[in-house]
Amino acid sequence: MKQRRSLARALASSFAFALAFALSSSFSFARAHAAPSFRVPPSTKQLIVVVTDGWDDLHAQLQRFARKGGKWRREGAAQKVVTGRAGLGWGIGLQPRDVESALGGPVKHEGDGRAPAGAFRLLEATGYAPSPPKGTTLKYRQADARLRCVDDEKSPQYNLLVEEPEAGPPWSSAEKMHRDDELYTRAIVVEHNRQPPEPGRGSCIFVHVWAGPEVGTAGCTALPAPELESLLAWLRADAQPLFVALPREVYAKVAKAWDLPPLEN
Repeated sequence: MKQRRSLARALASSFAFALAFALSSSFSFARAHAAPSFRVPPSTKQLIVVVTDGWDDLHAQLQRFARKGGKWRREGAAQKVVTGRAGLGWGIGLQPRDVESALGGPVKHEGDGRAPAGAFRLLEATGYAPSPPKGTTLKYRQADARLRCVDDEKSPQYNLLVEEPEAGPPWSSAEKMHRDDELYTRAIVVEHNRQPPEPGRGSCIFVHVWAGPEVGTAGCTALPAPELESLLAWLRADAQPLFVALPREVYAKVAKAWDLPPLEN
């Protein structure tokens, strides 16, 4: 009798342990595959969505959406664009930082050739011309000979657009915003890693003119000049537009939770 009671207790204990382990594993699996908490704010009425076929793919598709009557509606045709030469990597934007562990994928770092993945505000636009395309309402500043984007991780101006002092730069490295080529003829500034900048997590992220459909960027999104002009004119500052860039598989996982629109195939 004692042996039967001992055996019953042992079996009950084993069952309880197995049940606890199964529940814990199920919770961990669900947590790992859940879309971390983020939702496009109701005040955002415009979205630029960029999707790639994978983390390491430089080729992407850009789609525009406007929110009307509480619903997202596609505006215009999908466009071919390019991202970083190494693809995408999680950036620092509006999405929670735990997306990196919950959803997997590489993390954006300075100099890695990846464009930041996530959801980001659009701050302003720059360009070689003294004025933006007609209809542009984003803040615009002309990229003169002294305008720089600082990519020196040790500088207090890291990841900021600033004028280089006449006495010389107080930083060791920065990008000229008026380049010797046409890539920054127009550029939209993406608010990646800005609140405040985290050294080494990537800087100077723009939507700018591409060098061609097979040429990836150092970490930006690029498209033909006419399409970029059209995009600038379409954006409205009062619509509080957001820029969303994700691999297609990840987009499908978070779309409902983040209140993102369905995409064209």
